[in-house]
Amino acid sequence: MGQAGHRLKPSQHDRRIGAKREEGHRNPPSMGVAITGFGLAGALLLAACGSGRAVEQEANAPISPTGGAKIESLFDSEQAWKHMVEQTKLGPRFPGSQAHRDCRDYIQAEMKKHAENVRLQEFTHVWTSDRKKYTMWNILGEQNWKDAKVRVLLLAHWDTRPTADMEWEQHKQRQPILGANDGASGVSVLLELMRTMKGRLPSDVGVLYLMTDGEDLGPSLDEMFLGASHFAKNLPTPKPDYGILLDMIGDKDLRIPLEPNSLYYAEELVNAFYRHAAEIGLGSTFPKAFGPTIEDDHIPLNKAGIPTMDLIDFSYDPWHTLDDTLDKCSPESLGKVGKALETWLLKSPPFRMKKPE
Repeated sequence: MGQAGHRLKPSQHDRRIGAKREEGHRNPPSMGVAITGFGLAGALLLAACGSGRAVEQEANAPISPTGGAKIESLFDSEQAWKHMVEQTKLGPRFPGSQAHRDCRDYIQAEMKKHAENVRLQEFTHVWTSDRKKYTMWNILGEQNWKDAKVRVLLLAHWDTRPTADMEWEQHKQRQPILGANDGASGVSVLLELMRTMKGRLPSDVGVLYLMTDGEDLGPSLDEMFLGASHFAKNLPTPKPDYGILLDMIGDKDLRIPLEPNSLYYAEELVNAFYRHAAEIGLGSTFPKAFGPTIEDDHIPLNKAGIPTMDLIDFSYDPWHTLDDTLDKCSPESLGKVGKALETWLLKSPPFRMKKPE
């Protein structure tokens, strides 16, 4: 990884859908995550990172960070998958729908089984598409939060896109997506991680779980990341030391490269996490190679002073289409991300962000 002197801000002037998605008749002006080019900064950092390839661990093998004791993973990928199934059974879960309210209730009930101080953070938004006011809810829960010395924010969005704007046929673009990967995958990992970590967190580590709403409303960027923005304006006390965002991490062919905005805002965290992934045999899932620059829920958090990285696999063809369904995803992918986070939280000593000079 390059030094701090090589950390150049990614260009914000060539925002685009990416992967030639502007061709044909797809509707390009909006997205739940926005991607930008990384230019010279990406080239410099990519050259410094190397390939990052590694042999994957067996699914149930004990995991041992370099120099540490082996950690038996309790993360159950099949249980995480069940959470994906339950969410998608509700149908598209966009604000204003019954499925949206049912999904809120499901997530809140599951969190209450394993987390403390589970609560809703309600906010409203007048959507420009129909001029109606919609109520949305962030869902929060804690484990060992108040007494911890290291406080980690883990987040994922639970709402789904109300429009399939990446479909080729215009009549399909007005339909809501199911959002198996883009909506259910990150939440599913966090719900199972919550069960896994209950009673196992080191005494000096606390976790705040944040399920954000309104991430994928659209159609423009100023109507996305609504829940994360609301949370960033109403931070808890004590506030998190750093954050890790999960988005679109259920793809069968999972590969989560370095995200340039994450490196710009949270380089120390990104370096440490990807080094940890390589140490536990997940280097090919988390390669030290550049992906596109993403605007996502981590941006308002970073701007609020919480260094946050985005774990996202954006090379997913069904993105914002009606084909974002369970058959494109796998329990194995959920398991890899879950086990990376599980062992990260159990590291001894825990990762700490350096205090700014």
